[in-house]
Amino acid sequence: MRKVTRTRALAGLLGALVGAGVLAGCGGGSSAGAPSITLYNGQHVQTTDALVQAFEKQTGIHVNVRSDDEDVFADQIVQEGLRSPADVIYTENSPPLESLQERGLLSTVDASTLAKVAPRYSSPRHQWVGVSARSSVMVYNTALVKADQLPRSVMDLAEPRWRGKLALAPGETDFQPIVTSIAVRYGKAAALAWLQAVKANAASHTYPDNEVLTDMINRGQAAIGIINHYYWYRLGYEVGAASVHSAIAYFAPGDAGWVIDVSGAAVLRSSQHQQEAQRFLAFLVSRTGEQIIAHSQSYEYPLGSGVTTAKDLRPFDTLQPAPIGVAQLGDGSAAIALLQEAQLL
Repeated sequence: MRKVTRTRALAGLLGALVGAGVLAGCGGGSSAGAPSITLYNGQHVQTTDALVQAFEKQTGIHVNVRSDDEDVFADQIVQEGLRSPADVIYTENSPPLESLQERGLLSTVDASTLAKVAPRYSSPRHQWVGVSARSSVMVYNTALVKADQLPRSVMDLAEPRWRGKLALAPGETDFQPIVTSIAVRYGKAAALAWLQAVKANAASHTYPDNEVLTDMINRGQAAIGIINHYYWYRLGYEVGAASVHSAIAYFAPGDAGWVIDVSGAAVLRSSQHQQEAQRFLAFLVSRTGEQIIAHSQSYEYPLGSGVTTAKDLRPFDTLQPAPIGVAQLGDGSAAIALLQEAQLL
């Protein structure tokens, strides 16, 4: 996926954090002979870079970061099994973590780490911890769709009036929780029918990822789509307010299309550095770690240690999503099967 220029974003983030005193008192650098851990990073590179830099400074533990899409890493860990060189996996969404948990590939997270986050945002089986969150939204071109024309429900996007106007990024892992939520609420048959209808409505406006989808809607190539909120905020950061010709809106409270996606992290059961890996998870949800997320250009909601975002986002405690949690979102396999049946994957 497209990223904010690393040098610009990381320099700006670290400067802001130093100015705010977030990194104060982190301690000295690495000590001779200090252990290292390997992180499979499926999160935003810039935010992870800042987190790793602060963790290394605080603990002296070196982090070897490998970055790729979360589903790539989840599949790789399954192939590697208990011989995986990774110690920690950090993902954008919960289903890959649930999948690895189901396969018995994760360790139990320290109770003190889990206590930093509301239980509903972490694994009910205590094998991964929630770090940050995002909300699904509609993104629309303000010249092509007026606010009073927006659908109230995600199911309305299957209506013929959106034919040729809707954009989709069905290959995005962010899209799978929407499909799962619809299937939980209305059943698999209804979810499949919805997928087939929105596929027809999208026609040629099917894009490889949400960055492209958001950009195309902003350019007027399509009128409306479903994304996680942070893609629109990052677009504004990249192109500037004068070049933003789109807006975001939420579905009706409790609608199946309004889903909270949780980014989380886990220690692999195969890790040879369990103590150090657990320290990294603890750092992610510590006040220092969550303040880094709060100030980052990923525009996510921090979940740990009572930290709230420093960005101009809708307050997290005012969101009214569908009542579906990480356990019901599961490992994403049911959503993938439906997307494949609809020939969207």
